[in-house]
Amino acid sequence: MSQQALSVLHQELRKCFRSLEANQTVWRSVLVDCTPLMSSLGNLAEQLRALKNVEVSTTPLAQFPDLKERLQHKLVQAVDTVLGQLMEKMCALQLVRESTSKQVFAVVQQYERSADSLDIHSCTARSAVSPSTADMLEWLQDAERYYRVQYIQRKNLLQMLKPEQLMLMETAPKTWAALQSPGGEDNITDVLHQVSFFMESE
Repeated sequence: MSQQALSVLHQELRKCFRSLEANQTVWRSVLVDCTPLMSSLGNLAEQLRALKNVEVSTTPLAQFPDLKERLQHKLVQAVDTVLGQLMEKMCALQLVRESTSKQVFAVVQQYERSADSLDIHSCTARSAVSPSTADMLEWLQDAERYYRVQYIQRKNLLQMLKPEQLMLMETAPKTWAALQSPGGEDNITDVLHQVSFFMESE
């Protein structure tokens, strides 16, 4: 029974790692798309601040009394557009987070259902082509936690960004970049490398 239960669990683990591999590709691609959008947001904030500080009445543009308001309206609309695009990207990140959580939860459930049929040795044994089941379960839970925390941090930042919050918008590109966790991404890449033979084996 132990061998059969382990085989079923390994099938779930393979499925989960394949999903993680696909999700990592999507996650990285979305973050690449976000970088120029965050830069645009910072630039628009700087333009709004410059407009706020200029006295149109003391310039040749004074003959256009509503010019400042019109420019500000145009810049605020541009900010709203960029924020909308970023929220769309967040939806893509949310899908990655939810997909990863769902897959990892399914594997953990499968393990818990099979726990009574599995002995300690079978869960901790490693081979030339396969890490231990215990290690793989832990790695998947670490990956799920990484995407969950990253998503929450980025979503919270975006929810604070509004046209009237110029300071936050000006620093947003650096704050966004600071959320990047190369160690977390590298860990997932390393894990996928360690399970590459396991994923190919049936």
